[in-house]
Amino acid sequence: MKNAKRTQGFTLIELLIVIAIIGILAAVLIPNLLNARKAANNTAASSLLRNAVTAAESYSSAYNARITTQTACTDAKVLSIATLPSSVTACQIVQTANGTYGFSTSSNGVSYQFDGSAIVNNSAASMPTSMP
Repeated sequence: MKNAKRTQGFTLIELLIVIAIIGILAAVLIPNLLNARKAANNTAASSLLRNAVTAAESYSSAYNARITTQTACTDAKVLSIATLPSSVTACQIVQTANGTYGFSTSSNGVSYQFDGSAIVNNSAASMPTSMP
């Protein structure tokens, strides 16, 4: 018989090094992935509000009528946005004398408002309860 050496697998030190490397990679990547998800949710809320404001302005232009009450973005008669993205908890359109104001809130508590010319981050504002 030959006197051959057989390897029996990985040593304990090799396994511990691999586990440590995987742990370091996970510690670096997981926070970045969570931040990317939050950014995507905020973008979805802002985009939904932009679409809702455009739909409200189109409605006002087509019917020569203003939206006089607080209207949900999913109101099929006015805005025809079928469903909210899963990251958006609420979306309302309120048209005032100064212009169209929309309120959209993403799942991480960020609120957006249309100020008549641009979508602005309005995290401190809450959804209106009635039309001013």
